[in-house]
Amino acid sequence: MRTIFTTGQVAKICKVAPRTVSKWFDSGRLRGYRIPGSQDRRIPREHLIRFLKEHGMPLGELEDEAMGKLLVVGADATTRAGLSEMLGEGDFKIETASSGFEAGIQAESLHPDCVVVDFAMGRGESLMIAANLKKNAEYTDTVLVGLLSDEDSASGFDRTIFNETFRKPFDAALLAERIKTLINRKKQLA
Repeated sequence: MRTIFTTGQVAKICKVAPRTVSKWFDSGRLRGYRIPGSQDRRIPREHLIRFLKEHGMPLGELEDEAMGKLLVVGADATTRAGLSEMLGEGDFKIETASSGFEAGIQAESLHPDCVVVDFAMGRGESLMIAANLKKNAEYTDTVLVGLLSDEDSASGFDRTIFNETFRKPFDAALLAERIKTLINRKKQLA
């Protein structure tokens, strides 16, 4: 995954001449930096994605990187619908799973930024899903959110396995905002 682009690479992505990209850069519309001792320009991936979104341009090959990927496991239709509505259609790719087995398959193909595990599917299975994700090196940076019912939050278990826990009933807008914050923080550290 490329993190820094040349003006020529940006021109190919945007389907414009390299000179056009240079003009965007020089006018300050497209942010980046110059290589010290040279006139060469470099554009970080996050600045390019922001520029493309602000100007309504297609993201092309960057689309998968620009979208947040969320896996919702064991949640009811109301919770899934609330998250879909609050996270926005174009900003997040949302997949669902109803069991631990299905969650493993979905995680393998989606490589989610965040996994929301609803304890309504059963405490044992919920904790097993979270533990399996945490012990797999591919998902060490994946944000884990647990949705707890009253009896789950009263029971003792190691909450450090989750980045965040929410007790039901919860505000879907608050959960969506927290997911965005945790994913953005993760992407900035990467």
